[in-house]
Amino acid sequence: MATLKVPAVVPSPAEDAEQLRSAFEGWGTNEGLIISILSHRNAAQRKAIRKVYAETYGEDLLKSLDKELSSDFERIVLLWTLDPPERDAFMAKEATKLFTKNTWVLAEIVTTRSTAQLFLVRQAYHVRYKKSLEEDVAHHTSGDLRKLLVPLVSSLRYEGDEVNNLLAKSEAKILRDKIEEKAYADDDFIRIVTTRSKAQLNATLNHYNNSYGNSINKDLKADPKDEYLKLLRAAIKCLTVPEKHFEKVLRQAINKFGTDEWALSRVVASRAEVDLERIKEEYHRRNSIPLARAVTKDTSGDYEKMLVELIGHENA
Repeated sequence: MATLKVPAVVPSPAEDAEQLRSAFEGWGTNEGLIISILSHRNAAQRKAIRKVYAETYGEDLLKSLDKELSSDFERIVLLWTLDPPERDAFMAKEATKLFTKNTWVLAEIVTTRSTAQLFLVRQAYHVRYKKSLEEDVAHHTSGDLRKLLVPLVSSLRYEGDEVNNLLAKSEAKILRDKIEEKAYADDDFIRIVTTRSKAQLNATLNHYNNSYGNSINKDLKADPKDEYLKLLRAAIKCLTVPEKHFEKVLRQAINKFGTDEWALSRVVASRAEVDLERIKEEYHRRNSIPLARAVTKDTSGDYEKMLVELIGHENA
């Protein structure tokens, strides 16, 4: 499901660090060399390169990249080079800032990571920002948004495949009743969404669809502009069909007047080692154009080259 391509024979971290250092020296930066190395190393390999680079040259590789690169190319390279928990912590912080606030990005992060991964994200957030992610989320949100986000961020969701069909049927009815009452932020509604395993929640939503003739997200579009309902729909989609959520993010990032480079970079950097292949399939199905080709039509230069290396060249 990942699109990342790592060569069969990978140079040692020391060799990669030396090559990256050489890319920074001289009159101009060798962007092509940076792309050729970093876009074909997995998270463990990138982490090892950073460690050796710091030990050898006395500077964090991220700082060297920050000094040498700029604009959208710099952003995608830095996002990609970050260790995944650090990256998620950084993206979560950006999502809570006043001028870049985006609550469904928070929902996206906390619902598509495993319990173990989310624990590491919380640790990284604590180390980087000297406070807890829960504290920042509670501080920067209010009302129903806070009521949903705090338990999502705090969740230790069970990850087994077991399903209780009687429970799924009864909770589908609870969800339907609350929707009919427009009680979208009811405690039981939030409890089901934020605590049930993904397998159990999928079973509940299948019962909902079969019993009431609509997907739950369709019934949650009573007010398409309502921020809480947008957040709730995003959380449910990420928990059940994440490829459809990320396809929509990419479609909206590309198919509009002016590219949303932050959204494009965020999705590619965070999903290339996870499920970007599946997201690509969904994007092609939904838009009748391969994602790589859409990206090449909408971006340029080194930024385009880095994106395409991470996405894959097929049909680009």
